Amino acid sequence: MSAVKVALLGLGTIGTGVADILLNRVERIRNVTGRDVLLTRICDKDASLKRDIEIPSGVLTNDPELIFNDPDIKIGIELIGGIEPARAFVLRLLASGKNVVTANKALLAQHGAELFAAARQNGCTIAFEAAVCGGIPIISSIATSLQANTIQSLDAIVNGTSNFILSQMEDGGTSYSYAVKEAQRLGYAEANPAMDVDGTDAVQKLTILAQLGFGVDVDWKKVSRMGIESVDAIDFKFAKDLGYRIKLLAVANRGDEGLELHVAPTLVRRDNPLARVHDVFNAVRVVGDYVGQVFFQGLGAGRKPTASAVVGDVIDTVLGRAKITFDTLNLWNSNRKVVPIKRTDNFYGKAYLRFDAEDRPGVMRDFAAVFGKNNISIASMIQHEKNDQNNNPNKQNAVIILITHEAREGDLLKAIDELEKIPSIQGKIIRMRVQD
Repeated sequence: MSAVKVALLGLGTIGTGVADILLNRVERIRNVTGRDVLLTRICDKDASLKRDIEIPSGVLTNDPELIFNDPDIKIGIELIGGIEPARAFVLRLLASGKNVVTANKALLAQHGAELFAAARQNGCTIAFEAAVCGGIPIISSIATSLQANTIQSLDAIVNGTSNFILSQMEDGGTSYSYAVKEAQRLGYAEANPAMDVDGTDAVQKLTILAQLGFGVDVDWKKVSRMGIESVDAIDFKFAKDLGYRIKLLAVANRGDEGLELHVAPTLVRRDNPLARVHDVFNAVRVVGDYVGQVFFQGLGAGRKPTASAVVGDVIDTVLGRAKITFDTLNLWNSNRKVVPIKRTDNFYGKAYLRFDAEDRPGVMRDFAAVFGKNNISIASMIQHEKNDQNNNPNKQNAVIILITHEAREGDLLKAIDELEKIPSIQGKIIRMRVQD
């Protein structure tokens, strides 16, 4: 059979890993596909930059038109990242009749409908295993192996950077700022880590998983999101005392009123497998109505794991499996029957609250009254004395830690707003979700 020519757009960390596999494992890929899969073009904006792999002469260019206008190239791999020019490049690849492989979760979360419509119009496919959880085969598992099931829920740690930061804070007792700097030093976090620590990256990945598992095309900007910036080292001590660990969880949960979607720092019971996922590892727990609970864990980022997933998609595209999956799933299609999205105010769950208060008679009565008025009951409470910041010997402060029973989100937010207006409660109330 004839060779399949492939082009790569973007030669950063992941792109270099993909090029390494395609250039140096030709025989292995031939044995799997029955065809030679040839990387004939690599486009990067800086074609003069030295890489740690040997690239054949004439392959590397900074002109993407050499890819778009070459009819012999059948697969285009987009690893530029971000929205533009990645979006424009993918549309050009599809318009020229080339199948696309991408690891760009931000692009899919924001423009999935447009790109998939263009792929259908041009008889092409888009494969995106590497867009979520790096080397963990979660996309293909939901798209194929679990198709006999109605997915009931999905809980995931999908951002390795935030998981590393939280692990450092828990295991080493470090501050948030120190853990962020350590993540940056080791290459796990960007110079500006905002999208990782504020939950944006996790939300974008969650919307892709929700599209697969529940048929929901939702604007990621409208998904309930809390980051890890407000988590303090002291929270890990209290969480441990209560039998929990803290993780940034992405959750999709099917209920009678619709699909609940949110990303938030969450106290996870220590015997829950998700609580044992440390450092830069990712994990996804899926519950199906027939299969029950299945658990996936592995490296969620980095050159080798992500490159492995990208090349896996290339192989699936060559073999025709990507075409079958693409047509069968019919993703990002407005004609699909979708699950309604539940209003954030109507989410129900337990909550962890931490706040400083004056340690004097009547304070407990004040916040108990607020909780009672808003239909919230307290499951457990810890109180610790705290020195007054102004060293006032006549003023005693306390740190109050509460775990609530199941409560409606709207009621909880209203109670927090009222509590923060009570003079004896100082500063903002720290809130996290609780998952047993």
